[in-house]
Amino acid sequence: QRIYVSGDTEDIPEMRNLENIDIAFVSMNLPYTMDIYQAASGVLELEPTIMYPYHHRGQNIQRFKEIIDWEDKDIEVRLKDWYPNQ
Repeated sequence: QRIYVSGDTEDIPEMRNLENIDIAFVSMNLPYTMDIYQAASGVLELEPTIMYPYHHRGQNIQRFKEIIDWEDKDIEVRLKDWYPNQ
């Protein structure tokens, strides 16, 4: 399996040029990473089979999931509770 972890990055061409990604972990938490709309655009081009949003404190990840679900039913967005003590 090919796994992609975005780390703290913006929506960069290098991410969009990756191919055959099975699982992607994409962070979205301004100001050092993408917002949910930039992340959705990048993920839709990346086309992973499974996608986990992470490092998203304060972002509307449910809205992110709705965008992906609407645009590409083949990408499975899995929401996890990365911040259980809040």
